[in-house]
Order: sequence, then structure tokens, then C-alpha cells
Amino acid sequence: MQSTAPTTQPAGTSIPNPAAIAAATRGRRRTSIGNGFRRSWQLYVMLLLPMLWLLVFAYIPMWGAQIAFRDYSPSGGFAGISSAPWVGLEHFQRFVDSYNFWPILRNTLVLNVYSLIAGFPLPIILALALNYVGRRWFKRSVQMISYAPHFISVVVMVGLIFQALSTTGLVNQLLGLVGIEPIVFMSQPEYWKSIYVWSGVWQNVGFGCIIYLAALSGIDPTLHEAAILDGANKMQRMRDIDLPGILPVAVILLVLSMGTLLSSGFEKVILMQNPLNTNTSEVIDSYVYRVGLASQIPQFAFAAAIGIFKSVIGLILLVGVNQIARRMNASALW
Repeated sequence: MQSTAPTTQPAGTSIPNPAAIAAATRGRRRTSIGNGFRRSWQLYVMLLLPMLWLLVFAYIPMWGAQIAFRDYSPSGGFAGISSAPWVGLEHFQRFVDSYNFWPILRNTLVLNVYSLIAGFPLPIILALALNYVGRRWFKRSVQMISYAPHFISVVVMVGLIFQALSTTGLVNQLLGLVGIEPIVFMSQPEYWKSIYVWSGVWQNVGFGCIIYLAALSGIDPTLHEAAILDGANKMQRMRDIDLPGILPVAVILLVLSMGTLLSSGFEKVILMQNPLNTNTSEVIDSYVYRVGLASQIPQFAFAAAIGIFKSVIGLILLVGVNQIARRMNASALW
């Protein structure tokens, strides 16, 4: 049998030590991180304040979310959270069994689904239309006019709504010109949802339009040039080039909106609410505000349980819609 000669190490050389190689690699990594920090320390300082805000107002308060599972009394203060008796899912069961549960859940879903149906396609339509506007001054003017309401605060927005829809407001004056009696819009439950939704669409359509215009600007211009040479008109180019190009952005925004399907935001709801439209306008967020802060006896634990219930349902919807988007070979969050 032929035997193989053992390999010999050339004179003057040594076998590399794996531990030494790993130590040298870690040292180079630490050096590169340190050099990167020294070169860009200004960016890290700018990042420090948002991280501190998240820590103080987002992560530390999570410790107090346990009051949803305890019989917590506000008189115990912050230190009394851990010593409060454990009641498990009692507050959740109380909310589900209450007579307010189904009306509030229905109002919340109807309001947010209505807002999604009305507000999701309009920024896409506006962006597609502006993308084919030839005059730059007109395009920028429309963008500025549609984007300006986004900077109006909720309080000012609701004040404008009340002024325009009062019995002596602009809308009723126009209705009076055609012989229609004044309508007390804010006291009519059948008008409340539409007023809430379409005022929100008017306020946010410009912001959404900018997102889709940015996505449209990333489409390869040669695709449009080839389509024009093939005789495609603008509608065909929108359908075959623009819509597929912005589809990933649209899917991601749709998935994100699913996570907030039970979140209406209590500020605008509370400001537009009155005893005559409560049956239509009472949603989960406004109910949490009423039982947790506005009641004579604040029920912090009960309000926290409702908030966790809303967050869990939102997380389930977010994950479910994201999985559906992945199965359809569309863009997804993860």
C-alpha cells in the first residue's frame, strides 16, 4: 500500500492560532465601531433624544400595563402597582360582558373601515393624476393646497367644522339658497360618521399623495418611453406601469393601517361628540378616556384592560394581513 507522506510546515512559519485570529477580528471590529462613532458622533447625539423619549414615554410605562390584571386603586400610586391583588382576566371579562361592548366595537369598526375605504385610494388617484400634469407650477400648487390641511391641529379642524356646519354656517346658507331648511349636522347621528371621515380625508390626502409621488419618481422612465412608442395612452401606462410600480408601497401602507383598525384617536372624537350623537360616535378610544380619566371614580385598571384588548386585536390583524400579503407574493413588512 502506498502511504501518504505527512505534510510538513515550512521552516520559519507557525500554524495560525484560531483563538488569536478571533481576538484580532474582535479587535478590528471594536476599532471600526469606535472610528465610526468618532466620525459620526453628531448623528448619535441627534439619535439620543428620540431614544430617550421612547425609553421614558414608551418602554418604562409598559411596566404599568400590569394593572390591567390587578385590582389596582389610584390611591396606591405608582408604588402600589406591584402590591395590588392579582385578578387575572376579570377586567377583560367585564368589558366583554358589558352592554356597551358590541355598540362600541361596531361604531369603532364602522368608523375605521369607512375611513379606510374613503381615504386609502384617494391619495393614489391624486398622485397618479399629478404625475401626468405637464405644468410644474400647477402641479406644485395642487400639492401645496392639498398638503396644507395636514398642518392644521385637531382643535382648529373641529372648530372649522362647527363653524361651517352650524345653522348659520356656510353649508346651511348654501342649502338655504335652494330652499332647504337649516340642518343641525352635529346633532344628527346619521351625518356624524361622514363628517368625521371626510374631514379626515381632506386633512390627510395631501400627505399620502406625497408618499405615492415619491414612489412614482422611482419608476424607470424608459418603461414609459417604450410604452409611448408602442402607442399606449396615459390610462394604459397608469394601469401597466405606475400601479405595479407603487403596489409595494400601497401594500405596506395597507398592512400598517390594519394594525390601527380599532384605533380612532379620542381627540377628534371627543371634540365632535355631544349627547345627541353618542350612540354613533362612542368608540373604544373615547370610552377608555371616559372610564379612565373623565369619570368621577377613575377606573385605571379597567381602562388599561380595554387598551390592551385593542392592542392585541390590532396586532392580530396586522400579522394576519401581513401573512396574506406574503402569500399573494406582494410586499410585506416581514
